[in-house]
Amino acid sequence: MATFNIHQAKTQFSRLVDDAAAGKEVVIAKAGKPVAKLVSIDAAAPGQKPRRQLGLLAGKYKIPDSFFDPLPEDMLAEFETPLFPSRGDS
Repeated sequence: MATFNIHQAKTQFSRLVDDAAAGKEVVIAKAGKPVAKLVSIDAAAPGQKPRRQLGLLAGKYKIPDSFFDPLPEDMLAEFETPLFPSRGDS
């Protein structure tokens, strides 16, 4: 991690941005005290979720054809029965 004072950072800003884009961390100091860090956008967003990759589990699982068969009548009735029937206190 390279450290530059503000004056050096101003005169070499383009190079420092290129270094940060390449994955290097650049510290900018004022009067010898670190005050800022220049990093690439990818490194600066630790809370950001990584991009999902599609197809990682392709071919690992097989859904049986019976999955798409209609449900039995008694199970369908359970879905249609209200969880909290009204009391009729209107």
